[in-house]
Amino acid sequence: MLFFLTGTVALVEPGMAVLDCGGVGYACKTTNYTLGAIQKGKTATLYTHLSVREDGIDLYGFATKEEKRLFLLLISVSGVGPKAALSILSTAPPPQLILSIIMEDVKTLTMAPGIGKKIAQRIVLELKDKLAKEQKMESGTSNMVSSGAHLMIPEDKVAEAGAALAVLGYSQMEIQQALKGVALNDLSREEIVKAALKNMMTK
Repeated sequence: MLFFLTGTVALVEPGMAVLDCGGVGYACKTTNYTLGAIQKGKTATLYTHLSVREDGIDLYGFATKEEKRLFLLLISVSGVGPKAALSILSTAPPPQLILSIIMEDVKTLTMAPGIGKKIAQRIVLELKDKLAKEQKMESGTSNMVSSGAHLMIPEDKVAEAGAALAVLGYSQMEIQQALKGVALNDLSREEIVKAALKNMMTK
């Protein structure tokens, strides 16, 4: 199974990049995000997914493992095929899309050509909890919940807000500092994220 390809970028076209690997050209269907990260004539590595179907074989390539992972998650959603997944991944970088799904931002997902509100809602429904759990485990945001009585709020609300901030690249320490002084008991998850981002901008 192909995991990645490293070679010289021989051709760049809308939706496709060709890597010359030892004299063999591999045509990879890809996203605008990946096309913006590579350059014709330069060496590049694309993380690949080989799709074998009755009507054909397609090779997909991505500049990062994160983008490939998100592609695989998207095509696991009922009604979302590779073409739709590439369309979604072409609208914004993976961290922003992950944040949009966690925050139930259907509007951002429907900016992708061919993605309607129903499909966007299905993506949120099927992937939100999975992505939030992964981000929570990676960032350790569950440790942010204090055992003090003044933080008697559902852990998932703080954890999901922390996971959303972690997606944007903030460290656990930065997130903890940003949440200080935020009315966690009274605000929704979305409001907690906005308040924390405001605190980070003023520091």
